[in-house]
Amino acid sequence: MTLIHSFEKEGNVLFRYRGQIPVLLFVLAIPAVLLHDYPDYHSGTYRFVNWLSAILSLIGFLIRAYTIGTTPRGTSGRNTETQVAEQLNRKGIYSIVRHPLYLGNYLMWIGIVLFTKNYWFVAVVSLLYWIYYERIMFAEERFLEKKFGNAFVDWSLKVPAFIPAFSGFVSSGIPFSIRSVLRREYSGVLATVIGYCFVELLIGWRLWKTIHIGKTFLVVLIATTIITILLRFLKRSTKLLNEEGRS
Repeated sequence: MTLIHSFEKEGNVLFRYRGQIPVLLFVLAIPAVLLHDYPDYHSGTYRFVNWLSAILSLIGFLIRAYTIGTTPRGTSGRNTETQVAEQLNRKGIYSIVRHPLYLGNYLMWIGIVLFTKNYWFVAVVSLLYWIYYERIMFAEERFLEKKFGNAFVDWSLKVPAFIPAFSGFVSSGIPFSIRSVLRREYSGVLATVIGYCFVELLIGWRLWKTIHIGKTFLVVLIATTIITILLRFLKRSTKLLNEEGRS
């Protein structure tokens, strides 16, 4: 098997299991925190990193929200089990970056990883993320190239894969749908909040050998859980979050 076909095959397999990546991060976070020293726990640098972590995750969520909120049904925007695309996205956020959802994922997750204050962990996760998702992006682009031919090639030559080129932005002309975001993103937000709470618990155990979570974390976790349960109910039991022409 040639490398190009091997990469494509591996990418398609990894594509189906990409949702399990957060579970791996939870496992890796345990030694990353418990084997790390925190001499500057009360310093201004520590608090700065906390804020930076939250900002990175927020930016990641906003990228995902904008992508999903402006993506029509039947496009290459958000598939789950197999590669699906009835039309090629080339406008909106897809006019500045080819894989905005994966960019959003990375920023959301790397915020949690940075929250551990273990900078080697940040570097390792970034490398593993690239190795893993490089195969997935390769398989997706092979699928799109086969289906859309020169239209895809022309677009890919102008638009970066992962680092946005804002100067090339072209409006999609599609109104932002908050209902699409509410219908699709609640589980990812809850997973992110749980990730931060998990790291907070690990740091507490590492420093004081106690199981403790701060009041702010607890309030955010409870509120996010309640909102998630409500949105899940609305999605499964009503049509309130449905919108014609949206995936």
